Amino acid sequence: MVPFKVDLGNEVIAITGAGGVLMSAFAKALAECGASVGIIDRNAEACAKVAEEINAAGGKAVSAPADCLSKADIEKAKGVIEKAFGKVTMLINGAGGNSPKCTTDNETAAEAVEGAKSFFDLDEAGFKFVFDLNILTAVLCTQVFAKDMADAGKGNIINISSMNAYRPLTKIPAYSSAKAGVSNLTQWLAVHFASKGIRVNAMAPGFFSTKQNAQLLWNADGTPTARTKKILAHTPMGRFGETEDLIGTLLWLADDKASGFVTGIVVPVDGGFSAYSGV
Repeated sequence: MVPFKVDLGNEVIAITGAGGVLMSAFAKALAECGASVGIIDRNAEACAKVAEEINAAGGKAVSAPADCLSKADIEKAKGVIEKAFGKVTMLINGAGGNSPKCTTDNETAAEAVEGAKSFFDLDEAGFKFVFDLNILTAVLCTQVFAKDMADAGKGNIINISSMNAYRPLTKIPAYSSAKAGVSNLTQWLAVHFASKGIRVNAMAPGFFSTKQNAQLLWNADGTPTARTKKILAHTPMGRFGETEDLIGTLLWLADDKASGFVTGIVVPVDGGFSAYSGV
């Protein structure tokens, strides 16, 4: 259930990464508010499942699987969505993630242990993959979907950044750098497209426990890792975020009546993490 309703009945929304936990929840919330939703993910089975769940609940969704690192794939997904619902009016660039190939075992160089993966051991291909997965996907999808928005003189793009963009976390240099790039790209696109009536903003989630980061946050026996204890100690609200915590901000940014003069911002949804200095 959404925390409040906005009228998105005239919106056709393409959501990338929509087979995952957070973006599938976004898709369901937007559909609940009347939007027609195109579910884009490289996992075709996950795409179909999310679309089926939305349609079964009375919403409107179509499965449009695509690898968002392939412009040709994105174009095909665009065609599927247009055939079902017409031109896309809103894009949510939710595709992204990290790779263990560019995650260090130690937080600082002083903690180097023989056999542990240090900064000097990080994989070049892993870095390129993470940058492409977070930044290049947003660029390619925006190129494909924003053209019609520019021609229509109206549109809305929401990118997904991270707390890592504000304050880089130890162990994950590629992901932190990539998300900083997403925030910067958001501002650039907002300026570039403002004259075409396209708003571009981003959300920066704080710490959410997901499948992607489970190994960093939880021990095999389910107890919190030292990293989890540090995160919660620096989050004034003292907990991880829940998916529902993001929906209100999403609906605000999605609704032109609520945020029609808002563009070029990155909204933290972080339980106070970005405000706390540690003392």
